[in-house]
Amino acid sequence: MFPAKTEISCRSCQLAAGEWRPRQQLVLLKLKTDTPDSLLQATGSRGEVTGDSGSPSVGGWEQWEQPESGEPDDGRKAAAPSSRRRRSTSGFSFNDALGKLAKLGSTLSRGKVHKLEFPDGGPASARPASTDAHLKRRGRRSSGGSSKGAESGAPRAELRWNKEERRASSPRQEELKLTSSTFALTGDSAHNQAMVHWSGQNSSVILMLTKLYDFNLGSVTESSLWRSTDYGTTYEKLNEKVGVKTILSYLYVSPNNKRKIMLLTDPEVENSLLISTDEGATYQKYRLNFYILSLLFHPEQEDWILAYSHDQKLYSSVEFGRRWQLVHTTGIPSVEYSTSITFTNMDFHSALYVTCKLQNCTEANKGKPFPGYIDPNSLVVQGEYVFVQVSTGGRPIYYVSSRRDLFTPMKLPKYTLPKDLHVISTDENRVVAAVQEWNQNDTYNLYVSEAGGVYYTLALENVMSSMGPEGNVMIDLYEVAGIKGMFLANKKMEEQVKTYITYNKGRDWRLLQAPSSDLQGNSIHCILPYCSLHLHLHVSANPYTSGNIASKDSAPGIIVASGSVGAELTTSNVSMFITSDAGNTWRQIFDEEYSVLYLDQGGALVAIRHTPLPIRHLWLSFDEGRVWNKYSFTSSPLFVDGVLGEPGEETLIMTIFGHVSHRSEWQLVKIDFRSIFNRRCTEVDYQTWHLHNQGEPCLMGVKRIYRKLKPIARCVMGKTYSVSVMSEPCDCTESDFECDYGYERRTDGRCTPAFWFQPSSMSRSCTTGHTFLNSTGYRKVVSDNCTAGVVDLYTARRLPCPSQAPKGLHLVTSEGKLTALLSHNVTFLVFLEQGDGSRTSITVDFGDGNAITYSNVSSIEDGIKHIYKNVGIYRVSATAENNLGSETAVLFLHVTCQLEYIHLSAPFVAVKNKEVNLTAVLWPSQVGTVTYIWWFGNNSEPVITLEGSVAFTFPREGINIVTVQVAAGNTILQDRKTIAVHEYFRSHLLAFSSNLDDHNPDVSEWRLDVSRVIKNSMVQATGVSPEQLLVTVLPGLPTAAEFFLLPDKEVTEGKPEKITTHLDQLLELVLAALNQNQVQFTLRPGVQITVYAAHLSAAPLVDTSENHSSSAMLMLLSVVVVGLAVFLIYKFKRKIPGLHLYAAMQDEKEQEMIRSPVSPTESTPSCSSQRQLLTSPEPLDTEVNTQPIGAYVISDCMFQSVS
Repeated sequence: MFPAKTEISCRSCQLAAGEWRPRQQLVLLKLKTDTPDSLLQATGSRGEVTGDSGSPSVGGWEQWEQPESGEPDDGRKAAAPSSRRRRSTSGFSFNDALGKLAKLGSTLSRGKVHKLEFPDGGPASARPASTDAHLKRRGRRSSGGSSKGAESGAPRAELRWNKEERRASSPRQEELKLTSSTFALTGDSAHNQAMVHWSGQNSSVILMLTKLYDFNLGSVTESSLWRSTDYGTTYEKLNEKVGVKTILSYLYVSPNNKRKIMLLTDPEVENSLLISTDEGATYQKYRLNFYILSLLFHPEQEDWILAYSHDQKLYSSVEFGRRWQLVHTTGIPSVEYSTSITFTNMDFHSALYVTCKLQNCTEANKGKPFPGYIDPNSLVVQGEYVFVQVSTGGRPIYYVSSRRDLFTPMKLPKYTLPKDLHVISTDENRVVAAVQEWNQNDTYNLYVSEAGGVYYTLALENVMSSMGPEGNVMIDLYEVAGIKGMFLANKKMEEQVKTYITYNKGRDWRLLQAPSSDLQGNSIHCILPYCSLHLHLHVSANPYTSGNIASKDSAPGIIVASGSVGAELTTSNVSMFITSDAGNTWRQIFDEEYSVLYLDQGGALVAIRHTPLPIRHLWLSFDEGRVWNKYSFTSSPLFVDGVLGEPGEETLIMTIFGHVSHRSEWQLVKIDFRSIFNRRCTEVDYQTWHLHNQGEPCLMGVKRIYRKLKPIARCVMGKTYSVSVMSEPCDCTESDFECDYGYERRTDGRCTPAFWFQPSSMSRSCTTGHTFLNSTGYRKVVSDNCTAGVVDLYTARRLPCPSQAPKGLHLVTSEGKLTALLSHNVTFLVFLEQGDGSRTSITVDFGDGNAITYSNVSSIEDGIKHIYKNVGIYRVSATAENNLGSETAVLFLHVTCQLEYIHLSAPFVAVKNKEVNLTAVLWPSQVGTVTYIWWFGNNSEPVITLEGSVAFTFPREGINIVTVQVAAGNTILQDRKTIAVHEYFRSHLLAFSSNLDDHNPDVSEWRLDVSRVIKNSMVQATGVSPEQLLVTVLPGLPTAAEFFLLPDKEVTEGKPEKITTHLDQLLELVLAALNQNQVQFTLRPGVQITVYAAHLSAAPLVDTSENHSSSAMLMLLSVVVVGLAVFLIYKFKRKIPGLHLYAAMQDEKEQEMIRSPVSPTESTPSCSSQRQLLTSPEPLDTEVNTQPIGAYVISDCMFQSVS
């Protein structure tokens, strides 16, 4: 197993509320293991660490996974408070696969917190997220999550003892003492974090890194490195060997060679790695050119490491960090047991499942086992199984690959409709999944699969769940160590939570029988099913905290847990209980909570009380918890922060970490338990124990007989002891079989088909000439070893595959979407549920005139690729056909191109209570399926159309804002215009001296500025009030503009006849000024611009003398031109806005608009005077919250309004 690693925080330190400790994340990647137990071991050669479990359990059990390949030669394992765990699903959730991220930095805490961590030598990089928790004192918790028991109950905590400690310290009372020594880390009193590594493997070396973490700066500002070579009796400070000014932030240990140590410096000061190959005696420094966020060690190759950087890049090293190579620019890594690595290549919306060889991870060598995109952060690699999630239509679809074979959709009962799914376990070729169904909130249903991980049946309903501190879901399910197939679960029934136990992997469950008597020997009257024992199944992810329940592989049948007796599980009146016969009978051992550790492979138990006060005693039991003796381990009371046990199962040396007060340095108390044992165990000290379930000896198809230490034996088993199990197969009975997929267990115990299930559908993968298993409604429990008996009655029968017509044909895109981009590859996937796939042809019609036919289904497993050359909605069909029939599946694919610009074409001024035509002009004009969302004024509800034009009537005068949003594919663009609404007004077009066109860049900002200058010039020349004049410059060349005159309501008194007269007078005044060239402005020095009226107006009186005959001739010619213009207007039925009076009673004055412009590649009307709406790539007036303008097109020398 691997060296110790966790963290401990000082319980004696006062915690200031409101202070936040920044986090850093470390990627934890799943490793393939040889044995399921490696997934469950809480500590291994990391050592044993325990302490106050008053802090909530955090992290997840799977984050302590360790490969069997890393176990030391001597076979020793740490005495873990719990080798199994409450099932936390962080890291196995499809919704939160990044829960596998372990934390490199510190976590949320308050004030000065002494934290002790132990570097992981296991596969999971530096340390899992579970180790980010810190010990907190028992008592009332503050709002920040810290406990203030010591603060409120013991202001001078270092001088305040509890009654138990005062009694034990009486000089008149003789007490039992343990052999111990104390060492103080002098000079590190300010350091509030520490990391510890104990190699084990017959090594006496312990490394400790202490550091001062500044919460305000979010970084480490001081550090010290300590090393012991005598099992922790004394320590040497190594700061000079690593560099006096070097600040160390983290300690790593190779899982395969614990002599190889890696120290990471604080990147804020120096970005380097210090590497040691002699258990920390000497170091070499190597510079880094990237910031490490997480490290992952290979489970077999001791020098192979993956590094994940802060900028989401993946690096690899095959020289233990001396040199690094960039593997991938973006990816969340997940490592398998072989030499290949697995990761997801992510963008914002989707991800690809990618694999490659570590030593040759090039683009050409990267594999993509899943033929499409998956949801980000949904990849889970666990043992022989790989899981991914693909969301389609808002509903997730889960896929599984067993033994790296093809991906297959996971088959849950048809109407499960999961909201959330977590993979709990993949032990022994079976998947256990927790599924939150559509009608559940705080509970999950447990489902179990067959060996392939595809077909799932219900194991237990309404298992309680809670949210962990890291945001991970915690399932109240606990797998008991040392007993195969044994689980404990807390089930919610009618608002009550009860504890259930199973001995056959969830096939059958029952309540726990309560103890017959309490701690004082009083009888407990508790009758099933109304009263039973209920246990808290919280398992601390930090190995230094025992959590609420503990069991151990080397001590089968012994379970220690906290809980209560009654009708339901409660959080009050919690006591400690123990069973030594695998849950058949229970005994109460303490009437309050304790941390319980296993010594000498379970031959002895150590209990440390949960208390916010300093202690100097612990309790020992040598008879499976029947009798407990109190021992003192130090002469002065100590605030215990945690306990580190010697790596290996023997565990006879422990180090207790603590503080005399919150101002003191670390105190390390080494305890040697070897002195309390007087001899080694011999064969006469062992006995046989028959595993049973309430008298039934056949469990999982066998009778199991264990070799255990006698309760009366007080001897050391030592590292040579191994658990011995003898087994004898049993005849199969109905209890060895569970309901098959699609079947449900009735109240009488029989399995019958669910209403939605058709048993014949199970032969859908059959091909003619082959056979299939015809289910009887039952399947043997995975790993059940029963033989004979009723096996023939319940086992599926092998039958020849029937010839059948194709049925259940599915056609989807690889991304699960119904949209595709123009000129991009689209991959179609075709699935056939029933029919002879080898003899069924598939024809795919892409809907664009192209089709392709395949001779059989197997030839299209990788998907069918196609490229569309035009936008539109295509009817894509797939037809499966054989000699017995055919079936067709259809999908409608929306092919779109990227929408680049949008322009809202709208009039500058509109008439009250008259319809106004508004048009959204797109660029490019053809983008596929488009939705238009229109917002008018202050209306809270939009108008949604599929057309780019809409008519709207403004009922009130004033300024109105119109916004249009255009949704095309994944793109949404918008434009906004301001429209002035009036009941009466006059308007006229303006022209300019030709030199203005040379300075017109044809952008909206320029037009707005020039409009303002023109208005100011007209106001100065005419004296018209600025409030009565509006001017807008029109887009395009030659430059044109339009002005609008508004009535003065105070002068006209709102009377129509006065308004008409008033507007006519104003118009005459303005036109006269324009005709006399009185309106001019300076564009820039030397550039003078003259503004003209675009059309002839009434002429002034002309002298008829002969001296003015030329003027008369000009007037005559003007009349002829006007007559010709009138004729052309009548002929082409065009309207000239400049010659009209706009008023509410003039119904014939309707707005006109032009069509959306065609794309640049399409031809345009050949009219020399036509003004193009879009003359440059820039959209017209696309700015939001800017004053809009009208747009005009000159055609046949006449004006036509388009906005």
